[in-house]
Amino acid sequence: MAISATPATKTPALRVIPLGGLHEIGKNTCVFEYGDDLMLVDAGLAFPSDGMHGVNVVMPDTSYLRENQKRIRGMIVTHGHEDHIGGISHHLKHFNIPIIYGPRLALSLLEGKMAEAGVADRTTLQTVAPRDVVKVGQHFKVEFIRNTHSIADSFSLAITTPVGVVVFTGDFKFDHTPVDGEYFDIQRMAQYGEQGVLCMFSDSTNAELPGFTPSERAVFPNLDRHISTAEGRVLITTFASSVHRVSMILELALKHGRKVSLLGRSMLNVIAKARELGYIRCPDELFVPIKQIRDIPDRETLLLMTGSQGESLAALSRISRCEHPQVQVKSTDKIIFSASPIPGNTISVVNTIDRLMMLGAKVVYGKGEGIHVSGHGSQEDQKLMIALTRPRFFVPVHGEHRMLMCHSRTAQSMGVPENNILIIDNGDVVELTPDSIRRGDPVKAGIELLDNSRNGIVDARVLKERQQLAGDGVITMLAAISTEGLMVAPPRVNLRGVVTTAEPRKMSMWAEREVGWVLENRWNQLARNTGGNAPEVDWVGVQREIEVGLQRRMRRELQVEPLIICLVQPAPAGTPAYVSKNPVEDRAPVSRAARAERDRPQSQPQAQAQAQPASAAPAEAELQPADDNRLRRRRPSAAVG
Repeated sequence: MAISATPATKTPALRVIPLGGLHEIGKNTCVFEYGDDLMLVDAGLAFPSDGMHGVNVVMPDTSYLRENQKRIRGMIVTHGHEDHIGGISHHLKHFNIPIIYGPRLALSLLEGKMAEAGVADRTTLQTVAPRDVVKVGQHFKVEFIRNTHSIADSFSLAITTPVGVVVFTGDFKFDHTPVDGEYFDIQRMAQYGEQGVLCMFSDSTNAELPGFTPSERAVFPNLDRHISTAEGRVLITTFASSVHRVSMILELALKHGRKVSLLGRSMLNVIAKARELGYIRCPDELFVPIKQIRDIPDRETLLLMTGSQGESLAALSRISRCEHPQVQVKSTDKIIFSASPIPGNTISVVNTIDRLMMLGAKVVYGKGEGIHVSGHGSQEDQKLMIALTRPRFFVPVHGEHRMLMCHSRTAQSMGVPENNILIIDNGDVVELTPDSIRRGDPVKAGIELLDNSRNGIVDARVLKERQQLAGDGVITMLAAISTEGLMVAPPRVNLRGVVTTAEPRKMSMWAEREVGWVLENRWNQLARNTGGNAPEVDWVGVQREIEVGLQRRMRRELQVEPLIICLVQPAPAGTPAYVSKNPVEDRAPVSRAARAERDRPQSQPQAQAQAQPASAAPAEAELQPADDNRLRRRRPSAAVG
């Protein structure tokens, strides 16, 4: 691929392409591209929305990476949160990443994910330390600069490219009293600012919040107070990856003489990895298997679990629905939500809290309790980052649109000219030269939806059908049609989940009308005489025409849009035609010409109606078995995006 250049100067340009994380929270994935070198920074996932039925995780559309996989030289991981590393195992099934550089904790967690997905041999993992410099391809040198976040081992990046230095902040805040004693490397960041930073891509999550984000240590006294005053069991939920928060909770459990049971696979995995790497230090005797927790007095137990975001399969959610096999809520329980809802998860979290309260537990939650602080910097943190780096150009990332806009205004207040700031979306291309920033031609971007198996891709058609099933139900219809284009039996209609006041007779009449209309007006286009004994019939087309017509009928008559599934049973030529018992006035309330003009503007002029036998026939005709291959439903597929 030729090196991109700006039209005015023809100067070779660095291309930066976010595939996720813009105008949203989650699935952070960014591409750096220069010449034939392509470097990835992070590859995360996101939570599904309520309307994504049966979807487990949301991934960015990686079509661009699959098309250019021969140019991928490596990946950089900033930290171990799921919205930054959760998609890597899935991507390795579809394209190669020669090497992945990242911090110890993140790569340790990633190693387990890759082994579970069966892709452990698809790449090489290389751990890095603060101020380590790695070379990716011929054009990228990346220095890892220690920052502070809600997870241990988090880094910002200084990326040296042929056009200049680009600072990629990753997720950050300035925590001057970090739990693990690992301070933000402000000095190194300032050195890059002194040398000159061409552009900065910066975390915008808390761009709307004034002031500095409090230190992680600020929650310690409040957690201490709630645990010490609990009369019975303490149940705490937080992000499993918040290693600092988990470390403080374990410290408080030890202080107050409480044994700890862990619930949730991610909580077990993260704590095991963090203890192995030395980020969490506590005696083995502190932990008790959940099956033995009943043998310990309630006043001496603490349950640490997943479910802070109301995930339906997480431990606390199952407890709130009385579905957990080992834990049932007691009136003496104190349940602490040491986390805030991610945008989009608020309803799920509130519903979980309501269910727990109805079971009699005391639930501690909300900002007023002081039991959670963000891992993302607020406006003053963002100002400090801009002051340290003094970038010529600025691109806010990692946030919803209002956050990006607010962050851009903060940058302007710090002296960055408005013309030097770009607000971009997923798939947009930022082209950088030593003297300019511009928006290039976008690449394909969107989402990929994975079902609960994390293997099957839920495309747009499948998702729409699931939404229709959940919203308006499904109508199945069996239509018996001869190869001569005659209805040989009344259509059989079955409704599931459809709320309607229409009588079954009326539904059958509507179905009969739609089948009759298709045979009268579309049969000549769907059946082709090949000179043999029987015409070649596009049965899939017949199905589709009937489904579309009945869909319009339901929308017009009942204001519902159920999923319509039509099955056509072919009958041999010579099968007697079915004679309708519906009154003539019911069968044709609107002229065929008018109906065609109103409902089917794409259809051909009305065809000559086929002659039908005058003799009456039995309502139930003996039919030949259908050809499964010819009757397979076929719908146009579309990529989700």
